[in-house]
Amino acid sequence: MTTRSEHLLAIRPVITSAKIYDSMSSDELFQNKTLRPIIKMQHDLFIAVFRNYINKHKNVFYELSLSKQLAYIDNAIHKDMKFRNSIKGMIIGQFTTEEYAIYIQNSSALNKRMMHIVKERLIDSIQVFIDPQFLAAI
Repeated sequence: MTTRSEHLLAIRPVITSAKIYDSMSSDELFQNKTLRPIIKMQHDLFIAVFRNYINKHKNVFYELSLSKQLAYIDNAIHKDMKFRNSIKGMIIGQFTTEEYAIYIQNSSALNKRMMHIVKERLIDSIQVFIDPQFLAAI
């Protein structure tokens, strides 16, 4: 019988550019072996969640300049604790029990790494956050 951990590991994407070295810190190793694949796998969900976040905040995001949109993403990730905790839950929920045991040993530093990666992925995908009204007008 296949275990939950085996299922979770089997569905994760392989990131060939995420290198693993003996000289890496344990946090960097965890980031490359666990966090990056999970965050990549959850990317479409993070896009949908951020679109919902924009909608719940009265779509002001769409009225902002590009630089202010980038600051908006940063603020959502770093300052809005409810949103931040929701994102963390989507990532932690994909941990195996063994990974969770590693995570809780240094959760503060790993949370920072997690949020930084998610923020960068949202910023890299800024073009998908086009105002739906603008698209309807085209």
